[in-house]
Amino acid sequence: MTGRESPSAASLIEMLADGDSWQSWDDTPPPVAVPAGYADQLRRAAERSGADESVRTGRVRIGGWPVVLIVSEFGFLGGSIGRVAGHRITTAIRRATRDGVPVVGLPCSGGTRMQEGTPAFLEMAAISGAVLDHRAAGLLYLTYLRHPTTGGVFASWGSLGQLTWAQPGALIGFLGPRVVAGLAGAPMPDDVQRAENLAAHALIDDVVALGDLGDRIHGVLAALGDRGGSPRTAEPRVPVGDHLAEPAAEPAGGPDRVWTAVTATRSAGRPGVHALIDTEDTAILGDTGPIVLALSRFGAATVLVVGQDAERQRAGALIGPAHLRMVRRALTFAAELRVPVVTVIDTPGAELSVAAEEGGLAGEIARCTAELISLPVITVSVLLGQGAGAAALALFPTDRRIALDDAWLSPLPPEGASLIVHHDTKHAAEVASGQRILAAELAGAGVIDRIVPSADAASIARLVHAAIAEELDAIAAPDPASRVRVPVPGSGQAR
Repeated sequence: MTGRESPSAASLIEMLADGDSWQSWDDTPPPVAVPAGYADQLRRAAERSGADESVRTGRVRIGGWPVVLIVSEFGFLGGSIGRVAGHRITTAIRRATRDGVPVVGLPCSGGTRMQEGTPAFLEMAAISGAVLDHRAAGLLYLTYLRHPTTGGVFASWGSLGQLTWAQPGALIGFLGPRVVAGLAGAPMPDDVQRAENLAAHALIDDVVALGDLGDRIHGVLAALGDRGGSPRTAEPRVPVGDHLAEPAAEPAGGPDRVWTAVTATRSAGRPGVHALIDTEDTAILGDTGPIVLALSRFGAATVLVVGQDAERQRAGALIGPAHLRMVRRALTFAAELRVPVVTVIDTPGAELSVAAEEGGLAGEIARCTAELISLPVITVSVLLGQGAGAAALALFPTDRRIALDDAWLSPLPPEGASLIVHHDTKHAAEVASGQRILAAELAGAGVIDRIVPSADAASIARLVHAAIAEELDAIAAPDPASRVRVPVPGSGQAR
């Protein structure tokens, strides 16, 4: 096996586990109705890979030490994470936390599953929340990034390890090469998104050959002893729920309504974050790039506003690693001074460049998301317009969530999703119509708490401002568990 080949999930488990110690925690998901084309893709993926989903989870022993493994199966739709896979990962991590067992994540994935759209994308926040709780319990979470690891997986649980190793020669990046070339207009240099380059820029801890991985994991577990997790008696398997939710009814107005909303949120002159904070009760803390920081009053509360400036991003100032580090410093400020936080989401997506990759964009997004989830103050997010990709998700998981009725949240810009599904951008409107990206659809699933109707610019600012004030007043205390809620498979509710 060459350095850039990655074994199947089953082969990797066999390679790492002591003898017959593997105990699967994955129940077979019951089939439910899905669109015919997607159902065919799932069936063919299962036949080719021999797996029922894109991830396997379970408990093993490595050198005698108990470990929970989360192993991507790239042969199943490129290891993409849909709702079942996401739920499996979250369930496994939380069970490991309960049992006091360390977790080793072994991703090999193209990211979020485009066929399932935003509900699948939101699983990244739920997984990140589970990882945070596991680490807060004083337990080990180690990641080994396999070839390839990109997209939402790299920008969430792939970047949250206390230790992060990678496979030699592995392609590791914020977005895969085809999507970068299609969206940025030029390919990324081949050596930038490689494990060795990430190690050279201190974005991962080491490059470890597959043949050495078991011994390296065992060495860490043995050195930590009981601090890495202590043996417990295995409990019965935890069911993962339905395979997929029933397809949502097409929004009123059909596909044209979705694309009309996408187009509207991209228009120059649309009210942005400054429409909410340009008042006499605002003190600007930072306003030199795509992120605006301010102390502003909403009703009786003075809050820290962390807002994405759509106008500056339309002019080419996209969100990069340094901007996210600025956000993280601001969140620390809010935590230490006990100031509520309001985030404003309005982004076409993060910067796609060599500098962004080498600056650790995916890791900064993951850490920003994680710190917002665990913030010990009241939080409210406002989906004001575009919500494209992980740069949007980084500011989304809050206690309460408000959205304009034509705002949207998706794993990628629709053109990027089209590149993944159809290898071109011509199907962007068609793909977007099936991804359940609109705020109204997300509200129906329990992901958005409050919809504000679109109106003229002045009215939008007034209505959103009032909604923020009312939501802040209604929250009694921070609730980190509520910040990672996503639609439960097989229902219209959120978990």
